[in-house]
Amino acid sequence: MRYSDGGGLSAEGRARREKLRLQAAQMFEQGIKPVRVSRLLRVSTKSAYQWRRRWRAGGPAALASKGPGGTACRLDEVQLGRLRAALDLGPAAYGWREDQRWTLARVAALIARLFHVRYTLRGTSCLLHRIGFSPQVPVHRAAERDEDAIAAWRAKTWAKVRG
Repeated sequence: MRYSDGGGLSAEGRARREKLRLQAAQMFEQGIKPVRVSRLLRVSTKSAYQWRRRWRAGGPAALASKGPGGTACRLDEVQLGRLRAALDLGPAAYGWREDQRWTLARVAALIARLFHVRYTLRGTSCLLHRIGFSPQVPVHRAAERDEDAIAAWRAKTWAKVRG
């Protein structure tokens, strides 16, 4: 089972699903038809037919879990630690001075610069989630903001508009 955000089953989910497939294998050995297996195990008939096809080709071992999907991370734990530290320094430390926000494109460029490994924007997003970063919308506030002038404007102008 795969989801649109690139996720998948957890280890517990894979174990639960494997248990279902092995129960189906026992039922196939008893001669139970895939349609009945699907009803008994509350899975789709398509899954039951696929499981039976795999079971016929390789026995119960063919229904064992193959582990998590996807590719392994191309950065090791030391590199992930270096990436976290680099992100904590902020974009200005790496030449992006126009604003102080990390974008996926900037992080991907930083990874390429530091580790000589290229990531797509989606891959960069997945990597950031894996190391504990989440997307956030920063509050934009001008550095030149004058709170006293704003308060005076509200007191004078806003009172006329509301009044």
